[in-house]
Amino acid sequence: MRKLFVFAAAIFLLVNTSNIFAQSPQGKKFGFGIMLGDPTGATLKIWTQNENAFVFDIGSSYFGSPRIDGDYLWHFNAFHSDIAQLYAGPGVAIGFGNGHGFWYNDNGFYVRNNGAGLGVRGVFGVNVIPQNEPLEFFFEVGVLVGLAPDFGSAVDAALGLRFYP
Repeated sequence: MRKLFVFAAAIFLLVNTSNIFAQSPQGKKFGFGIMLGDPTGATLKIWTQNENAFVFDIGSSYFGSPRIDGDYLWHFNAFHSDIAQLYAGPGVAIGFGNGHGFWYNDNGFYVRNNGAGLGVRGVFGVNVIPQNEPLEFFFEVGVLVGLAPDFGSAVDAALGLRFYP
């Protein structure tokens, strides 16, 4: 009986706290800005729900210049805060021109001089959305796995700001 009570209490708490999700700044669904790191360039975020968003980045990167990223993010309230949220999600990266990566064998670094590189990535970050401001500050890290033309990997990290008009 006690186990049933604990299970029911846990379900009750999960259901009641499931409405606490990250919110876009001032309820706006579209934001754009800049980011520094890998990649360094422009960023665009489109919220699809209170806890989900698409993010697109274009800029200069170690994986290739220019580099285009597309990520799908889930936001979750790990801090129980209305201001700071964690997020994570999968994504795709396409690098053009020169690109570098790290091999898992004795060959070390490789350089791609021409063409495009395709990779997948996993992103984890934190965003800070000040109350009553149309801004979002973020810091993210991720693992990038290059799939074509050669297999390689890298670690991404970026710091940025988005404005929601």
